[in-house]
Amino acid sequence: MKRGNVLVQAAIAALMLAACGGTPATTPSTQNTSAPATGATSAPAPAATTAPATGGQGGIIKIVSSLPRQGASKTQTDAVVNAIKLRLEEDGNKACNGQFDIVYEDKDDATAASGKWDPATEVTVAQGAVADPDVVVYIGTFNSGAAKLSMPILNQANLVMISPANTYTCLTKPGKGEPGEPENYFPTGKKNYVRVVTADDVQGAAAALLAQGLGAKSVFILDDQEVYGKGVADVFDAKAAEIGLTEIDRQGIDGKASDYRALATTITSKAPDLVYYGGIVENNAGQLLKDLRGAGYKGLFLGPDGINTESMITGSGVDIAEGIYATQAGTPVDQLGERGKGYLEKYKAKYGGAPEAYGIYGYDAAGAALAAINKVCSKDRAAIRDAVFAIKDFDGALGRKHMARPVDV
Repeated sequence: MKRGNVLVQAAIAALMLAACGGTPATTPSTQNTSAPATGATSAPAPAATTAPATGGQGGIIKIVSSLPRQGASKTQTDAVVNAIKLRLEEDGNKACNGQFDIVYEDKDDATAASGKWDPATEVTVAQGAVADPDVVVYIGTFNSGAAKLSMPILNQANLVMISPANTYTCLTKPGKGEPGEPENYFPTGKKNYVRVVTADDVQGAAAALLAQGLGAKSVFILDDQEVYGKGVADVFDAKAAEIGLTEIDRQGIDGKASDYRALATTITSKAPDLVYYGGIVENNAGQLLKDLRGAGYKGLFLGPDGINTESMITGSGVDIAEGIYATQAGTPVDQLGERGKGYLEKYKAKYGGAPEAYGIYGYDAAGAALAAINKVCSKDRAAIRDAVFAIKDFDGALGRKHMARPVDV
């Protein structure tokens, strides 16, 4: 593996808009590809608004995104924001044959103090979107823990939420998490949340199969104790046990710790074949890897999409990160159709470099939003929500996929 191609992507076939209990139209794949999911630097995101708020004949329609726009995830969310803008620009930032001007607002749910998404900030962003009658689509969130806070707020305003990145299984699938999930996120009883990315019940299981395929027989499992990280680690843990991998230990880490030398020494002394980290890069994933290598650990290191970012490489150091693995739910680049390859070409031409992995989901989230708006052609939040859920066989950058309706299973 040449230097720079540090993260090896385990590709998983993606379901497009998976609503609660929806049935995927494709069978998840655990194919491993040597094509890196990241390593390219995304260009800085342009200014927040992509169209003047003057309005066409019908006025303006706003699409708001809520993503961490500072901290270690910024390179990932730059790609999402850039891709959203790219897709809107393809339609001239207009909808309904020019009747409406589309105004996109890029909101930040992170704080400088935390360096990642912040609960109070996400709530404020969601409340602000609800209060603005021009906002009809909410693209977000990036972090699953943030989604749990904003989903009930947006639900009570009939505001549809399309996530380009949430993978926590229980945001849409019942019986796989805490009691009452996901129904407790929909206080009106009418679902308003969809995602354009495959959930962790697929990703975590695929990661365990990848670990086995890499020759690992024993694993030490860590998580960052957040909703997403613990959730994907739980799925990995269960699948690892099912396929006969030996679990040496399972621990949660403090994402704000200054170092993990003691933990690294313990792990190294137990000599697992593989360390699995469930969590996001902001919770000190780079430092954890540095301390593991510093303690002499020479085994495999694997994590989910939360570490599939350039900041994982820069945070730990290129030499240290060389050869680690990250899973990413999606379609391998060489299997993308004409629209997907066209998206990559346009992105590179406009922004001067290849997008990080989540850009393509931002592109398709914006495409789904436009499809619903163009069907309704009015600022009717409930009608646009229903139009999103009614979409079938969506022809996006990830391919033509069935968008499952919310059904109980």
